[in-house]
Amino acid sequence: MKNIEEIKIAVCEAGKRLLKEGLVARTWGNVSIRVNDRQMVITPSGRKYDELTPADMVLVDIYTLKYEGKIKPSSELKLHCQVYKNRPHINAVIHTHQMQASIIAAAQKNVEVIQEAHQKILGARVIKAAPYALPNTKKITVETEKSIEQANAALMANHGVVCIGNDLENAFEVARTLEQACTDFIEYNKRNTA
Repeated sequence: MKNIEEIKIAVCEAGKRLLKEGLVARTWGNVSIRVNDRQMVITPSGRKYDELTPADMVLVDIYTLKYEGKIKPSSELKLHCQVYKNRPHINAVIHTHQMQASIIAAAQKNVEVIQEAHQKILGARVIKAAPYALPNTKKITVETEKSIEQANAALMANHGVVCIGNDLENAFEVARTLEQACTDFIEYNKRNTA
């Protein structure tokens, strides 16, 4: 396992990568990496990704939600912690606002994953949309966790997407694959409802 400073660097770079790959805008979205059975490092709340440094990343206790230092962790930390508690093999979580998946999330629809190769990466034939809940609430954590139980991604009604992986690269692969699966799903529905 890498040390905490290396993980902070990785989370910081991942935040910048989210922005570069068009998976988030401004200060939206967040990234975390599990440190051990008890801790994770997560991006801070309300900070611009292109201005972040590793020192801005926040070490959080998965069980108590307590964090080190004066910088507040992302407001979605409860969801990240819940995923780590329920899925011990998951070591990275990213919350994005990627375009195609966010469109379907706003429509509060489940995504039928058409391509078999995408199903393998996403871990399911259907990616569920969690019902709408206000951000930073217990309800959004519980509903999203239910929707992601059998998959590596879930849509969050009017609030984007959560993607998980056994490492950071895998979580990014899930995010990219979900975006393509959503594009395919939208195109398929256009052709079949025209």
